[in-house]
Formats: sequence, structure tokens, C-alpha cells
Amino acid sequence: MKPVSSPTTDAVAPSGEPAAPVPPSTRRERVGWYFYDWANSAFSTTVIAVFLSPYLTDIAKHAADCAGDNQSCDGKLLHPLGIPVAPDSFYPYVLSLSVILQVLVLPVVGALTDRTHQRRRLLALFAYIGAAATIGFFFLTGSNYLLGGALFVVANLAFGASVVVYNSFLPSLGGPDDRDRISSIGWGIGYVGGGLLLLINLVAYLLAGDDTDTQLLVARASLASAGVWWAIFTSMPLAMLKDPQPHHVLRTTGSALTGGFKQLGQTLRGLRLFPLTLVFLVIYLIYNDGVQTVIGVASQYAAEYLKLDTGVRSTTILIVQFTAFLGAVITARIARAIGARKTVLGSLVLWAIIVGAAYFLPVGKGLPFLILGAALGTVLGCTQALTRSLYSQLIPDGKEGEYFGFYEISDKGTSWIGPLVFGLSFQLTNSYQTAIISIVAFFVIGFFGLLFIPMRRAIIAAGNTPPHKL
Repeated sequence: MKPVSSPTTDAVAPSGEPAAPVPPSTRRERVGWYFYDWANSAFSTTVIAVFLSPYLTDIAKHAADCAGDNQSCDGKLLHPLGIPVAPDSFYPYVLSLSVILQVLVLPVVGALTDRTHQRRRLLALFAYIGAAATIGFFFLTGSNYLLGGALFVVANLAFGASVVVYNSFLPSLGGPDDRDRISSIGWGIGYVGGGLLLLINLVAYLLAGDDTDTQLLVARASLASAGVWWAIFTSMPLAMLKDPQPHHVLRTTGSALTGGFKQLGQTLRGLRLFPLTLVFLVIYLIYNDGVQTVIGVASQYAAEYLKLDTGVRSTTILIVQFTAFLGAVITARIARAIGARKTVLGSLVLWAIIVGAAYFLPVGKGLPFLILGAALGTVLGCTQALTRSLYSQLIPDGKEGEYFGFYEISDKGTSWIGPLVFGLSFQLTNSYQTAIISIVAFFVIGFFGLLFIPMRRAIIAAGNTPPHKL
């Protein structure tokens, strides 16, 4: 069956016919691509994972005029745009707003990416907007919580948009048998880059001592450093990558942005012609929600149930970053031997075992948690890197940007399901152990869902050539 076409649309490769071979990329292009992961991972680790949540919450508490040594906020509310908001809820609400905007914007960014032969310019636009907003955190002081919220929304939206453009380069960098390795190296280098800057910032924070003013200055500088890092290292992919030529896109008059909306509409209508790609995306949505939930609640589980201090939790975050690099590199070799799909299936089994093991961790003992963090990091690098390369095989030729826009939504826009299950489990049982074990279901469902997808048939249906080993 052929995708729907019209007089204004270039035809894509018919289902069952492999797309034209991918021209070999140069080592320079691949290295440039790897280093955008190195550049943007600083935002994920330093800003989102560690520093922004407590710092912006503290700003919000000052704005609400909270009192006491622990800044108790009982009865104190903020009123952004006239809406009553508890200070402790401000950051989660801002995070949710940024995710909602990503859901609306990222598919359009993907469509725009497919229409232009200037992808590097799009990458530069989104990366530098995000980096500039992140650098702006240095000027966030006092009680200006609205500035902090606005900067984060802009930065996180630009971050997601830049990743859509970045991922769209992957199919042009290697053939079906090379993408597992290329994707894994990119993920691995990103973990090292994000972990290195986070290590520097955590050391600076520890050296600040107990002086509150110094701690706040270091926190602001750490947040801004992620933007500087992001901006500086983005210059490498911009200088080293080449723009793939756009093809198989909707030809329309008017602006590129208007054309992007029209092309997105066509893709949504045509998605039914690639049902196995859609099923894969749904299965990824499920098990990735489990992954994101574990990452999101691990610190809370460690603090509230295991009673571990900030030093142990921060050390674990660093361990996860560097072991994820090893996991990405090692599992790329495993995937070359047995296939990416089998390797991802194995990683989902390991996820279930690791989360199950968290149920039995002893309270007050840091070493077992550190060991489990190392195991988590290893399997994290495998799951994320190889899922991306698998998905790239299921994308119809010329639709890389749009389909990676949907992929990024599955990453950012649906991670509320797992936290909801975790929260309801705790509320019903008053047990953190029961809450954490409930997340195993996401990996079990993901395993069987991926197991029963006929991947070779799905890849051929998308018009691509399957790798030798799946």
C-alpha cells in the first residue's frame, strides 16, 4: 500500500520497498552530532535534576513572604495571573506548563525541520534561545518567581525543540546496521558531559560552606553555567554537521511555518498507513514512562523512605551519569551481536529487577543505594540509546523531523502516568515500598508489547531496509 499522495505532494517510497541507501557520513559529521548531546545534557542534569527545583521554590517562598527557619508556608499563597498557587507547587506547575507547550509545539517543529535544508540554523536557533534563557537564571534573585518560571518555560521548550532537530540527523548519519552504535555513542557522550559539569557545580556548592548568601550565588552561577556550556559546545555540531536535503515533503505556497502546519496535518492523516510504527510509539510511551518515573521519584524514595542525606543522593546522581555512558557503549556492542530489539528487551527485564530490588533496600544504608544507582545508570544508557536507533528504522523517508517530534512528546509529554500510579499507590497503602514496586508494571507491559511487534515487517512497511540483526 502506498501512502496517500496528492498533486502537491512528492511520493514517498512504497511500503515494502527499501529506501535508497544512506550515503556514508564522515567521522567529522558524526563527532559533531555526538557533541550536541554533550552540550545540551548540562541543562538536564544541572538545571532540571539538581539545582532549579529547590532554588525556584525558595524564590517562590520569598515572594509569598513565608516565615520561620524552614520557611513554613502554611496559608501563604502566590497569585500568578490571579491564580492561587502554593509556593511549593509553583515549580511543578511550571514544569507541567512547559510539557504541555512541548506537546503542542514539537510536532510543528518536526514538520518545519523536514521542510528546510537549513537544519543547522534551526538547531542553532533553538539551542541558543534555550542557552540564553538558562544563562538568565544568574539574574534570578529576591522574590521574582515569575521571571524564573518564564525563563524555565522558554528554556525547556527550546531544549525539546532542539532535540527534535538533533534527532532528525540520525538517519542520515548511518545505515540500518550502524545506527545502534551511533545513537549509543551520542547518548554516552551526553551523559559524560552532563555529569562532568554537574560534578564541577556540586564541588563548588560544597566549597561554599554554610554561608547562605554564598550558597545562593553558587546556585545561580551553576544554573547559568549550564547555559554557557550549552552555548559553547553547540558550536561544534553547527560547524561539523551537514544539512540533509529535504525530500518527500508537502509543497505549498506561503511561509515555512504555515507549510509546517500543513505538512503536520498530512502526516497525522497518513500515520494510519504505518500502524506498526504507531504501536511501537505507544509501547515506548509505556516503558519510557516507567523509566522517567524511576528517575523522578528515586530521590524522594531515598530521602523519605531510606532516610539518606543529600550527599548520598547527589553522589548517586553522578554515578548514574557516568555508568550510563558505560551502559550505552557496552550495549551497543551487544546490540551489534544479537540485535537492538533483543537488547532492549533484556534491558526491560533488568529494569524490572532493579526496581524490584529497591523494595528490599535497607533504611539508612547508603552503599546499597549507590550500587543500585550504578546498575540503574548502566541499563538507562542501554534503553534510551537503542530505543532511539530502533525508532529511526520505523520512520518513513523524509519524515524524520515530524516523527521525532512525536517521539520527543512521548518522552516529555506523557511522564505523568507513572508518577500518578506511584502517588496513588502510596496514598492507598501509605507505603513507599508498595509505591515503588508498582512501577514494575510499566516494564512488564513494555516487554511483552515490544516482544510481539513484528519489527522486521514494521521496518519494511515504513519503506526502509532492516538491519541484519534485530
